[in-house]
Amino acid sequence: MFSHVMVGADDLDRSRAFYDALFSAIGGKPGITDEKGRTSWLHKGAVFMLGKPLDGGPASCGNGMTIGFACDSKEQVDAWHEAGVGAGGTAVEDPPGIRANPFGELYLAYLRDPAGNKLCGLYRVPRK
Repeated sequence: MFSHVMVGADDLDRSRAFYDALFSAIGGKPGITDEKGRTSWLHKGAVFMLGKPLDGGPASCGNGMTIGFACDSKEQVDAWHEAGVGAGGTAVEDPPGIRANPFGELYLAYLRDPAGNKLCGLYRVPRK
């Protein structure tokens, strides 16, 4: 459904270090920065991008927006969350754990990146 996600940041070095740590925790490789200063991470067929806003204005996070990252296990969600907090992110909402919904159980963890964007690490618990 999605081809890519791109977020803006004013401090690209700080945000790049944060996302390198975050993606490393779930088996990804460091980002690749192009000649325009945009960094891209490719992982499991998805692309996540970071750059300064093209309009020249300051970066801002979307109120009500959350970007979810698929993880392979509860342990990977925990590692993702720990890496994010360790790299300058902020834990938000409830601690990592199970949330039940009509579609089954999800193991979730929430962070805000250094620019304020809200992120979610998600593992879909197999139905019994």
